[in-house]
Amino acid sequence: MPTRTRIIRASRRLFDEKGLEELSLRSVARRVGITPMAIYRHFDSKEALVDALVLDGLAQWSARVDALPQAEGLAKIEQISKAFLDFALEEPRGFEAAFLIHSRKARRYPDDFVAGRSPAGTIQLKAIEQAMADGVLEAHSAIEIMMTNAALGQGLVTLYRAGRIAGGEADFRKLYRRATRRLMNSFKTEKAK
Repeated sequence: MPTRTRIIRASRRLFDEKGLEELSLRSVARRVGITPMAIYRHFDSKEALVDALVLDGLAQWSARVDALPQAEGLAKIEQISKAFLDFALEEPRGFEAAFLIHSRKARRYPDDFVAGRSPAGTIQLKAIEQAMADGVLEAHSAIEIMMTNAALGQGLVTLYRAGRIAGGEADFRKLYRRATRRLMNSFKTEKAK
């Protein structure tokens, strides 16, 4: 296995176990079994290593969206919303890397999404545009609908992870599904309501 891949895997394991605060080039080098100086051939700073973790988290997220069954319009949006929640609860550090860590490689609204630099975002935008074309959603900006949906989902997950929402995971999942459905219903045409 290439050294760079070993470094990224070791970084991910360390991040999963101890969080961003404990992640350092030295600690990762130790886990990989290389010298602290050798790691600099692959990553010139902790920031570069964090960027790699963010890209890894985004790849995990994209793989989840790619694996969803075929669906269109609102059905696809609902699938993606559920996948987002599952990712947040089942892979909390991967979710954190993809959506919460500051990085030069993080996707930025709206430019990266409009330009198609987010595989999962492109799928969601197409689903929203399809729902608008089918007359199910009002003719708003697809990117703004996507941003609003992402903000609600991420906000709810952040509150839950911080212990700010009462109840257990099952209750939270129900709350999340109700809230995201209500949001998408607010964009529906009168005919589709």
